[in-house]
Amino acid sequence: MSIAVIGAGYAGLAAAVELVRNGQSVEVFEASRSLGGRARAVEMDGFTVDNGQHILLGAYSETLRLMRIVGADPQHLLKRSALHLEFPGEMRLVAPRLPAPLHMLAALLLATGLDWHEKWAAIRLMRRLQRRQFRITPDVSVTTWLENNKTPPRQRRLLWEPLCVAALNTPAKNASAQVLANVLRDSLAASREASDLLLPQIDLSALFPEPAAKFITQCGSVIRRGQRVTDLQRTDQGWRINGQGPFAHVVLAVAAYHLAALVPELQAEVEHFAWEPIVTSYLTYPASVRLPQPMLGVADGTAQWLFDRGQLCGQAGLIAAVISAHGRHLDLSMAERESRIHAEIARIVPHLPAPLRTQTITEKRATFACTPNLRRPATQTALPGLCLAGDYVASDYPATIEGAVRSGVSAARSILDSAATR
Repeated sequence: MSIAVIGAGYAGLAAAVELVRNGQSVEVFEASRSLGGRARAVEMDGFTVDNGQHILLGAYSETLRLMRIVGADPQHLLKRSALHLEFPGEMRLVAPRLPAPLHMLAALLLATGLDWHEKWAAIRLMRRLQRRQFRITPDVSVTTWLENNKTPPRQRRLLWEPLCVAALNTPAKNASAQVLANVLRDSLAASREASDLLLPQIDLSALFPEPAAKFITQCGSVIRRGQRVTDLQRTDQGWRINGQGPFAHVVLAVAAYHLAALVPELQAEVEHFAWEPIVTSYLTYPASVRLPQPMLGVADGTAQWLFDRGQLCGQAGLIAAVISAHGRHLDLSMAERESRIHAEIARIVPHLPAPLRTQTITEKRATFACTPNLRRPATQTALPGLCLAGDYVASDYPATIEGAVRSGVSAARSILDSAATR
């Protein structure tokens, strides 16, 4: 079959890898010279960083599977640690290496910063979810769900709301409780390994996209970098891309807000979507500066999470501060926001000097707003031979790397299944 993939982010490359490993020849079209889409490497003041700091979970089974297939060994490229959520001075929760579900039970019982009432309330909430097989009907906002379950305010502020924003990139007052339940089902409520944190020790382009591209080309297929697709036409012979083709099948793996420009018939599939930003500020300090942990939370701060890229990527003195979703931080000037983040780091690191440099990267449409009962498009479209792939495509998952990879694999298997039935 002649197959094209438009977009070389995690979704598009996952589709291409799955097709190639099943004997298909693929052409991948990517507008940028760098691979990874909204999870890619960028150059900054002599450092290679990411356009947004991301973490993975042990539950990301498809991402880990494809990484192994393309020769990107997760054991060397990801720093695996047991679940560790720490807000200095407020709360510390660490999952011991015990069999599930004892690991989470012990983590909650031994957590510091929560009283016994709050700990038992969290345990009861998880048990209630398990009894209901992680179904929340009707779907409501996370805030409404927590209020309906009489969740203590402090536990909500330090545990469920940070987890919601980190996983769904949507404020709890707007976020889907059902999608959060799906994430909890596959991570905290699954095997002990599923709840592990996997922190990238290299940039996000090198983590999977570049090894995937190498695998694809070694199998005889093509990656066309710097080739923006501006014309996608359906003909009697198949699909033509910028006049090239025809292709029997196309996997359209671009951001959802680019669909209408390429295929106007698909505009109705995503025109109701809203978008959430991710702000990542990189603060460069002397090489001796380091955080107590590679990843720390900030309670009620401007930043939400801090990452020590010295401990993770060997970039000594570089701290990444991440702020997900809409919030009051967007009303601040960049200088004021970066100044507040520095002050928050200074409360954790004694005698912190002024940063040598700061740089902020803002992805204004980093993810879709994961709201209750959101209608998301299916992998297969009504147009013959055209499939969609991306973290916004219908699934149990929010807009994450794993969601993108799973959608790419689903698109590839849809094409392979259609070939098998001919």
